[in-house]
Amino acid sequence: MSELHVYQYSKCGTCRKAVKWLQSQGHELELTEIFENPPGKEKLAEMISSSGLDIKKFFNTSGEVYKEMKLKDKLPGMTEDEQLSLLASNGRLIKRPIVTDGSRVTVGFKEEQFQEIWSK
Repeated sequence: MSELHVYQYSKCGTCRKAVKWLQSQGHELELTEIFENPPGKEKLAEMISSSGLDIKKFFNTSGEVYKEMKLKDKLPGMTEDEQLSLLASNGRLIKRPIVTDGSRVTVGFKEEQFQEIWSK
C-alpha cells in the first residue's frame, strides 16, 4: 500500500476533512505540519512540476501573511525562483493541504478531485 505525504495544518478544517477522506479510503498517511516544517525550495519545485499547476496555485491567497505582504500585487513581477524562495520561507503562504505520493500532487481539498486522483 502506498503511503501519501500530506502537508497540512492540523487546526485547519479543510485539512482535517482531507485527512479524514484519505483515511476513509484506506490510505496510510505521513502528516507534516506545514507551518513548522514547510517543504523546501527543491521539494516545492518538484511538487509544482508534478502537479501540472501554476506556481500561483500553491499560494494561500486567503491567508493573512499573503495579504499583509501585498503579494497579489507583487507576485506578477517576481521570477518563479523568487516565488519558490518565498513559499519555502513561510509555511503560512502555502495553500494546504498538499497531498503527494511522489508522482501525483493535489493542492487544497475538493472531494471530486480527491475521488478522481486518490480513490482506491
